[in-house]
Amino acid sequence: MFLCLLLACSTALLLVWNVQPFLAETHRVSTDTLVVEGWIHEYAIRDAVEEFKKGSYKRVFSTGGPVIGNGGYVNDYQTSANVGAGLLKEQGLSPDIVQMVPSHVLDRDRTYASAVALRVWLRQHDMNVSSLNVVTEGAHARRTRLMFEKALGKGVAVGIIAVPNPDYDQRRWWLYSDGVKEVGSEAFAYIYSRLLFHPLEKPFAENPNHLWQVSR
Repeated sequence: MFLCLLLACSTALLLVWNVQPFLAETHRVSTDTLVVEGWIHEYAIRDAVEEFKKGSYKRVFSTGGPVIGNGGYVNDYQTSANVGAGLLKEQGLSPDIVQMVPSHVLDRDRTYASAVALRVWLRQHDMNVSSLNVVTEGAHARRTRLMFEKALGKGVAVGIIAVPNPDYDQRRWWLYSDGVKEVGSEAFAYIYSRLLFHPLEKPFAENPNHLWQVSR
């Protein structure tokens, strides 16, 4: 009985110790295309700009859906894609290389919706992209990579760059409320995305301004 309890405690400690670095993975691929999730905070935007300057990137896409608090889609300018694009330009990137790609989905599978919006935009503009790196925040990274891989398909290599939250020590995340909130919620979200997520898409062929809609 004691050995079983000791084994259970040891397993739990290993999970706690390793879950944050597992979720907050960084794995770059060779590419000239950078994607930035537009909802990320300014500290992560600054890292995205530095990533662009240090890499061999030629273009940046800012993705994201309606700004939270608007009650849903209003227009493309009230999306996190537009907000992120604006911040990237404020931090010094040329408007010529920054392209916002808004999604119209707010209430469900937002990361996947943003990736699908990017896929559709690339097809509509006859742009062949075989690889890209996505910049996001912390423990959201592994789920972001999974959703982009599902949306873009096997023909596109997806790299991921996790910008750490400066408000808590990533190595001792369980001691901070922000760390517990971020890692806990993302762990459950990743399990859902890996085991239970089944996308349903319905193209808006009759309206090119609508990129896609989730069938309900």
